[in-house]
Amino acid sequence: MLTTYKLENGILHPNGTTLDGAVWIDLCEPTLAEENAVEAETRCDIPTEDEMREIEISSRLYTFEHATYMTALLPANSDGGDPVMGPVSFVLTPSHLVTIRYHNPRVFTSFPPRAHATRLEMSNPLAVLLALLEAVIDRQADILERAAADIDTQSRRLFKLAKDRKHQDYQSVLEKVGQMGNLNSNIRDSLLTLDRLAGYLAQVLTRHSATPELHERARTLTNDVKSLTDHANFVASKITFLLDATLGMINIEQTNISKIFSVAAVIFLPATLIASIFGMNFGAMPGLGWTHGFTASLIAMLALALATYGYFKFKNWL
Repeated sequence: MLTTYKLENGILHPNGTTLDGAVWIDLCEPTLAEENAVEAETRCDIPTEDEMREIEISSRLYTFEHATYMTALLPANSDGGDPVMGPVSFVLTPSHLVTIRYHNPRVFTSFPPRAHATRLEMSNPLAVLLALLEAVIDRQADILERAAADIDTQSRRLFKLAKDRKHQDYQSVLEKVGQMGNLNSNIRDSLLTLDRLAGYLAQVLTRHSATPELHERARTLTNDVKSLTDHANFVASKITFLLDATLGMINIEQTNISKIFSVAAVIFLPATLIASIFGMNFGAMPGLGWTHGFTASLIAMLALALATYGYFKFKNWL
């Protein structure tokens, strides 16, 4: 799908699918015809999906002829339980910004109308790129904030479950912790690529003789990425703690269940001993003809079981 935007009096406006006058060209799962049209308009090559997935820095950050190519990993569907990670390429030329992607990060649908509504001033494709990257970082921050809030919620739920012995559902807690860990891992991967991109962008600004304002925004962008990376590491440590706590609670619960069976076996051990002794089939055994022998045996079994149980309670083993 091809979507274009143009600048009118420094304000971003949608331009439909028209390439004439477009400053930002957004390609989402482009067809071959769309790629050819954009290449003819911008006079630069459009990277393929396989090229975008290359992990070498030299394949993600480079300049060829008059175009600068920068690729970062961005998450999509992060609000759901199954986030999707994919590369997004930013191709910067003197007259165009081209973005190529094969998934749908929310920022590409939320940024254009917000920039238009807030009358965000942008003078050229480089300014559009910086504003778009700032929106990307804001989105990453929102995801991390929600992840931290979810962790706090799950932490309170975990220790509440520990007190409620009737409704202990640790499996759902583990599933949620796994989802949060996966999301946070994806965000950390994304921030790593954005950190490299921000460092390369500073060099690009120097080559393009950018204004001091754009240089300052780029430095702020780099600092924001580093701050979010530190926060993501903190969130990862909280997820690890929550995972360890959940596994610890499960281990305690399993130990309590095993203890119940162990105590039950010990309580009835004296009764088993009495039954075993009088269950031997020897003709000369004393007491076999006793009229009240059966009743006495039951009383002895019950008394020994109660005595064992009382001893366990006295020792606080139950």
